[in-house]
Amino acid sequence: MKLFKNNPWILLFPSLLFMIIPMYGLAIAVLESTTGTMGFTLASYRQLLESDRFLSSILFSLRTSFIATILALLVGLIITRSFSHYLERNLPRLSLWLPMIFPHFVWGYVIILIFSETGLFAQMFVSMGLIANTGDFPILTRDSAGMGILLTYIWKEVPFVVLMLFPVYSAIPQSYYDLVETLGGNRWEQFKTVDWPHIQSVLIETFFIIFAFTLTAYEVPALIGTNFPEMVSVLSYQWFYSGSWDDRPLAFAAMTSISLFITLTAFLGYMYLNRKRLRAMRGRL
Repeated sequence: MKLFKNNPWILLFPSLLFMIIPMYGLAIAVLESTTGTMGFTLASYRQLLESDRFLSSILFSLRTSFIATILALLVGLIITRSFSHYLERNLPRLSLWLPMIFPHFVWGYVIILIFSETGLFAQMFVSMGLIANTGDFPILTRDSAGMGILLTYIWKEVPFVVLMLFPVYSAIPQSYYDLVETLGGNRWEQFKTVDWPHIQSVLIETFFIIFAFTLTAYEVPALIGTNFPEMVSVLSYQWFYSGSWDDRPLAFAAMTSISLFITLTAFLGYMYLNRKRLRAMRGRL
């Protein structure tokens, strides 16, 4: 224990050890994307910026990931705030967290079984006479708008949002809400003055976790996505395993760019939260 007190950096050793593999992978990706026949080159990155396919893919990926993350946060926040007293019981809490046990591709298959043109809802609508045949059912999977991907990620990530927010709501005293209500505040005032200061940092951290995952995940977009526009992870996979060796540097360059983008946004988020904490410690808003 004395060793740890005198050398706090030792406590970082397990984290650094865990980061060896991903950092090694990132270093190899950077090396492969910047090495050409004549040595160092940025030709792969220039090709990405000139590729309409990549630009369409990155815009589609950012839009889909952002919408899925925001909707998952909103739904999870509403559920946690509305039913936090029920979640104190083991059965409702475990029932809500049950989807976290299953991998994302399992929920992708569930979305196909329910929302595809030949799925459960389509068959029900035909039986009820709402549509003539299953071909009239809206295309919600393998569609260019990414609805199937959105449904899968929202369904899968809402329990994670509740998992992150529930301990925070459990620690907020009920007397805070009673005080705001006594002073004439409505539910919005309660949320703004009581909830938001407590959950802001957790929401931002959860946003970056979900956004980074949905932006780079492969299995769900490959399962229920379209050929164009595709998520950047699917495009990178196709470039990496294509028959042309010339496409491999593009795959490394694409994923390196995404990694750097996520790292930069996470750093900015950390700086914002750290600034808020410092201001709070100094007694300033």
